[in-house]
Amino acid sequence: MINFSSFRLDNGLRVIVHEDRSTPLAAMNILYDVGSKDEDPSLTGVAHLFEHLMYCGTENIPEYDLPLQLAGGENNAFTNNDITNYYLTLPSGNIETAFWLESDRMLEPGFTQKKLDIQRSVVIEEFKQRYLNQPYGDAMLLLRPLAYTTHPYRWPTIGMDVSHIENVDLAHVKDFFSHHYTPGNAILTLTGNIDPDRAYDLAVKWFGSVPKRKKAIRNLPPEPVQTLGKNLTVERNVPSSALYKAWHIGPRISKDYPSLDLMTDLLAGGESGRLYNKLVRDKNLFSDINAYITSDIDPGLLIMSGKLMNGTDIMKAEEAVNEVINELIDSTLTDNELEKVKNRYESSVVLSNTSILNKAMNLSIYELLGDPEMVNREVENYRAVSREIVKESAIKYLIPENCTTLFYLAVSKK
Repeated sequence: MINFSSFRLDNGLRVIVHEDRSTPLAAMNILYDVGSKDEDPSLTGVAHLFEHLMYCGTENIPEYDLPLQLAGGENNAFTNNDITNYYLTLPSGNIETAFWLESDRMLEPGFTQKKLDIQRSVVIEEFKQRYLNQPYGDAMLLLRPLAYTTHPYRWPTIGMDVSHIENVDLAHVKDFFSHHYTPGNAILTLTGNIDPDRAYDLAVKWFGSVPKRKKAIRNLPPEPVQTLGKNLTVERNVPSSALYKAWHIGPRISKDYPSLDLMTDLLAGGESGRLYNKLVRDKNLFSDINAYITSDIDPGLLIMSGKLMNGTDIMKAEEAVNEVINELIDSTLTDNELEKVKNRYESSVVLSNTSILNKAMNLSIYELLGDPEMVNREVENYRAVSREIVKESAIKYLIPENCTTLFYLAVSKK
């Protein structure tokens, strides 16, 4: 059980505190409710670029990392479709350094054209190295806009095209900050060796003076229900062909989410997963294969991806994947098989909650989803999934009409 307290400052900042005296450390997590889905479709990749810009220093603190390192801390951040998340850990006696650093850049990051030019070059190089010049790197650049026609999940976090990042100007950056990096759009979570009363005093002292700013109004177009299977075939200079399949699923708080998550473990939970056992080990069609859900806040995807053994016909490989899925729909699932993946999930949750940083992130996410108490009901919700529920979810979602397929063919060598 993760016990916590919470409060909200006058400027709208939500604060959650979980006291854990078993550690000499404290963790601070600041979640901003802004991700790539909040971008202008003609200027995608800005949320991720912004994550880089937030580490460029301010007028008050020219270098973010140095004071934190001197205080014995470390930090990092990530951006996805839904959120931008900044986190750090440090000795609890130095926690005020974290309040000072994070409140300062929430107040005014001090953007300049020089900083923008430098970080834009960094992000463009990352785009090229990870997505354009790496084998299979452009797969999600192809699969997402094929699966989504309307919703902004149709582009990945890195952006739709390098030109979008190249065209971002300083005015757009400042406007993005003003409307998305507001106290009312942020969740500050503290875990570890910190007293809730001290956390309140420090939050008021350092964040209370950050002015309340008007948040951007989010009005995202819903994705229409997919009623016809879609596919795309491309050729690339890669070592072997690959197959990608995506099925639309419900939002993160959907009642089907736990069953779908467990389903991906049943299909691809390491070497015990059905896809690996049948298609890698037994039939030798794939060299590796995986399945996962995107865990998006809005309706997301269940994605299957696998690299084929050289010489394998990709249509034969797809047929074999469909056979494994149909077996799941036909209820060949046993209680023992389901119990095994439930136990694995519970173990991962228990292990995750030994980390103060993971607890801070999880509390932040569940606060964003509407109820931080959900962090204590995770295992219970997964334990409630039965074989019948898994079958119902498979029948509901894993159907041909709801599927998008990318045939990623290796260029034949003559």
